[in-house]
Amino acid sequence: MTSFPFTRRAAIGGALAGAGILALGGCSGGTEKAPRRGGLVRVAGHAASTSDTLDPAKGATTLDYVRHHMLYSGLTCFEDDSLVPSLSLARAIETDDRITWHIDLQRGVRFHDGSELTAQDVVHSLLRHKDPELGSKVAFVAEQFAEVRSEGRFGVVVRLNSANADLPNMLAVSHMLIVKAGQERPDGTGSGPFRLEEFNPAVRTILVRNGEYWIPDRPKLDRVELIAIPDEVSRVNALLSGDVQMINAVNPRSVRRIQADPNYRTMITPSSLFTNLIMRQDSLPTGNPDFVQAVKLMLDRPLINRAIFSDFATIANDQPIAAFQPYFNPNIPQTVLDIDKARWHVQRAGLTGVRLPVFCSTAAAGSVDMASILQEYGARVGLNFAVNRMPADGYWSTHWMRHPMTFGNTNPRPTADLLFSMFFASKADLNESGWKNERFDRLLVEARAGGDEALRAELYGEMQQMIHDECGVAIPVFLSFIDGYDRRLKGLRSVPLGAFAGYRFAEYAWWDE
Repeated sequence: MTSFPFTRRAAIGGALAGAGILALGGCSGGTEKAPRRGGLVRVAGHAASTSDTLDPAKGATTLDYVRHHMLYSGLTCFEDDSLVPSLSLARAIETDDRITWHIDLQRGVRFHDGSELTAQDVVHSLLRHKDPELGSKVAFVAEQFAEVRSEGRFGVVVRLNSANADLPNMLAVSHMLIVKAGQERPDGTGSGPFRLEEFNPAVRTILVRNGEYWIPDRPKLDRVELIAIPDEVSRVNALLSGDVQMINAVNPRSVRRIQADPNYRTMITPSSLFTNLIMRQDSLPTGNPDFVQAVKLMLDRPLINRAIFSDFATIANDQPIAAFQPYFNPNIPQTVLDIDKARWHVQRAGLTGVRLPVFCSTAAAGSVDMASILQEYGARVGLNFAVNRMPADGYWSTHWMRHPMTFGNTNPRPTADLLFSMFFASKADLNESGWKNERFDRLLVEARAGGDEALRAELYGEMQQMIHDECGVAIPVFLSFIDGYDRRLKGLRSVPLGAFAGYRFAEYAWWDE
């Protein structure tokens, strides 16, 4: 039996040694001082609603993910920008065939109510995602679970329907955090670094240090309050006035303002986050291949990066894998602005003079300005785009994917398999453009099972080429996460999977008076 090759950084006596990790200092610029215990921190995210939840299976917003990582622990986790999973509640994960996985759990881990975490809790947590009434955000992953059972008090066996080399990566996402057995509606009683003191959906969450956390020396902060301030200007003002100590979703135009004050810092994390233009393949003219190619050729990517995102983005190439991610295919020719060629595609399809509405919203970062640029360049090739700016409230439920042309916004995913399975497989619920390709689906299953990394890279590379050439989505740039924070908040690090240090800042951060 072979062990999965993840990092075992600071694995001591079956438990992770937190001191070594905390001493890294992360993206706070480092410090010669030793991390100290104590401090009260107020954090403002960009969105909250009455659907805020304590159930990690249903998490849907940045503050949900932060809250869940503070309350619960996972079998594996992502500690840094390597995107290689580290062991967490699992002290070993082994497999012979990538179908049957044996998980050995840490001993002595306790929930906030004092009960011991055992294999039954893990079995319950994984299998509940298969219940259609739950509405788990990772139900598509749970569909791969043919069997999940306990093997003694601290052993778990997961048998998949077919081989998947990325299971340890998938177990690290926040939705897979472990809850107590028997809890159909988790109430925050987890094994995480903080305990729940107050939870008021759409208003605030207050969490206090778990003094019996199973990882030594974590966390350092005594108390964290999570609130939402939807307006970006108001959010920045709250930071600079000292009302909050950390914020996310900073507009690139606000970076200079924050950096001008010596008491505050920005943490800029290049990521694979993207706002994409969706062209439905089940509608006309957006389902016409010439139309799709014309739109991709009229996107001025350097202008979008410079004018909209102040160069806090990187040029993308109409496929969702960023250059720093595993399996990125560097051999796909970069699509560049070519007005003449775009006009040729429009004329060949007989679409000159066609008028088409484009729906955008501030809910999809940068989409309003991108739509204006598209409208300008469309006029040069004979297309008349009508920009429809919709309110952020209700955009995702009312407009996204419901018209021939809309904008989406996709958060990073830790693996190519997750990203392709969620957004590009023919039967995926979130296949935004409705693109269907049987060969793509076959390659996805083949790559998922592969043990040969060179073969996986080849398969994922071909899939990126197919999305680039045929899929009805245009991805012009990858956006950086931009967080703002009080300089006294130390121990932060960039994790390209999400804001607030990959949603896990509270476990590492400490306050320096």
